[in-house]
Amino acid sequence: MILTTTNSIEDFKIIAYCGIVTGIAVNMQKTTMTFSMQKYYATVSDSISEAKEQAFAQLKENAEKLNANAIVGIKVDIELTESNMISVIITGTAVNIVKKIN
Repeated sequence: MILTTTNSIEDFKIIAYCGIVTGIAVNMQKTTMTFSMQKYYATVSDSISEAKEQAFAQLKENAEKLNANAIVGIKVDIELTESNMISVIITGTAVNIVKKIN
């Protein structure tokens, strides 16, 4: 499956728009008492990466349910709350594409 933030894919033609798909993941930030800001930021980064992986997996799964073979116009929204929650919301348009014949 091709995933892109652009609205088209070079050398491919969109033949059908299947619908808007989303992927959502919420992780509790793994916090430990530490005096190292470097370790704190590394932990936050790891939590965001995990949530993004989960959200992208869900996004692709939802597109496959619509029989799409690509997702265009992907937008990623990451929110960090005061209560140590990390939410990642990804949206895009599921489409069917074919290779252009030159």
